[in-house]
Amino acid sequence: MATIYDLKPRFQALLRPIAGRLVQAGATANGVTLAALIMSLAQGAAIAFWPECRWPLLLLPVTLFVRMALNAIDGIMAKEHNQKSNIGALFNEISDVVSDAALYLPFALIAGVNAPLVVLLVVASIIGEMTGVLGPMIGATRRYDGPFGKSDRAFGFGVLAVLLWLGLSPGLWTTSVLAVMLVLAAVTVWNRARRAIAEAAR
Repeated sequence: MATIYDLKPRFQALLRPIAGRLVQAGATANGVTLAALIMSLAQGAAIAFWPECRWPLLLLPVTLFVRMALNAIDGIMAKEHNQKSNIGALFNEISDVVSDAALYLPFALIAGVNAPLVVLLVVASIIGEMTGVLGPMIGATRRYDGPFGKSDRAFGFGVLAVLLWLGLSPGLWTTSVLAVMLVLAAVTVWNRARRAIAEAAR
């Protein structure tokens, strides 16, 4: 099933020179991961502390794009510049889940947005990432199957933020969007689980 994650190789190709320059400057993959985490926490805090303001929503798509870039860069630095480590692998996976929660849970504080759906969506997304990570435990690879992986979630919440920033009042349409995203997140869990099991069986 097609997903924005499929564009990752092209995105990495554009960012490879930047990763090289960061390595030459003495930066580390873990440092880049930490920068992405701190930025995500700050963005989420802005929405949480000022849920009635629209400017944090306008900043969210920019933050999400930069976060995706940093996530790609730290992967390039780890794999192509001999910076892979067990600590780095754990930190990368944990920071992704924490960043998602920090960025998306504050939507529940926006007046008119269906808070329970937001929470359920974040929980389903965490389960999806856990399912992907557990692949190697049963003899499969780390699964990135869609249709609603990390990049797709970023796109979905980014569009939602822009529409709210433009002045659309939350209501039935936001509930509908969140419900669709929740279904896609559940399908993602299912796809990752069954494909991991099938891969391990082979």
